[in-house]
Amino acid sequence: MLEAWGDENVAAVVGLGGGILLGLAARLGRFCTLGAIEDFLYGNNDLRLRRWGLAIATAIIGSFGLMAAGAFDPTESFYISGAWSPAASIIGGLIFGYGMAIAGNCGFGALARLGGGDLRSFVIVLVMGMAAYATISGPLAPLRLAVFGNGGVATEPTGIAHLIGGATGISIPLAGLLIGLAIALAVLANADFIKDKRAVFWSAVVGLAVVMGWAGMQFIHDTGFSDLPIVGHTFSAPLGEAILYGMTSSARTLSFGIGSVAGVWIGAFIGSLIKGHFRWEACEDPRELRRQIFGAGMMGVGAVIALGCSIGQGLSAFSILAFSAPVTFAAIFAGAAVGLRHIIMGFAPAE
Repeated sequence: MLEAWGDENVAAVVGLGGGILLGLAARLGRFCTLGAIEDFLYGNNDLRLRRWGLAIATAIIGSFGLMAAGAFDPTESFYISGAWSPAASIIGGLIFGYGMAIAGNCGFGALARLGGGDLRSFVIVLVMGMAAYATISGPLAPLRLAVFGNGGVATEPTGIAHLIGGATGISIPLAGLLIGLAIALAVLANADFIKDKRAVFWSAVVGLAVVMGWAGMQFIHDTGFSDLPIVGHTFSAPLGEAILYGMTSSARTLSFGIGSVAGVWIGAFIGSLIKGHFRWEACEDPRELRRQIFGAGMMGVGAVIALGCSIGQGLSAFSILAFSAPVTFAAIFAGAAVGLRHIIMGFAPAE
């Protein structure tokens, strides 16, 4: 297949498959980053946040299970092999989280809503993709490099399981599996969550989509001809990559990221048809549009600084227990909390 189709095209198919599962989970399983945070902060309900926990646990167990079977090497991913900057994770995460709250969705959520006919999300997707590329290689790149540097390669794998393995002598796959199992048990300790079979099912599907991406890209990396990097699902820079491909496909190749973006949109479209929720929507309030544009721009910038969005760091990096994952996810949560406070209550002191 690799010889007939080409490494890049097969990588796009791998991304497409996982993206479809993620899109279906968003529409049929109500898997949403901002929704989970809002429910927790303002609804005193942690059930949607537990979906995230189970998805993370499933992804960790699956990823380190692949590692134990010799089918995946996390150190080939830049989340583990790259030098980690705590400042970039915190600042980028805060910017992304605040922008997510202001825009009303992350990049993944915007793609899922776009699949349901929400044209307001089309604006978020476009602006976020453009802002991400402006920060990677455009006019904002010199400032990013001046403040945060260009990363580089780490001298030791920047992974929690790798650190535990080195300190205790237990195998790295076992350390990862134990951490994943502990998270799963903590999440499933809630009886109300277990009763919601749909939530449990789709949370596991999200985690499996991440694992499928790692397995597919490792296979292409090991057996292909182009030495493609091993990447996972993320929805910041790939949005810009998909936009560029749409404009210049004759001069560019497909990629895992482009396939993943298309897959989420397709999966969400199918899911909206299954639920009977597809309908065209547009923004009627200029103030709302302004918030979405501003928030999307912040997300694009923040995700590049933090080297990943709520999915890229919150799931893909978390699945291999990169140092950056919990720190960035906590910063995204904090930034979103501030943004939601701004939107819901304003910043005026309570009387």
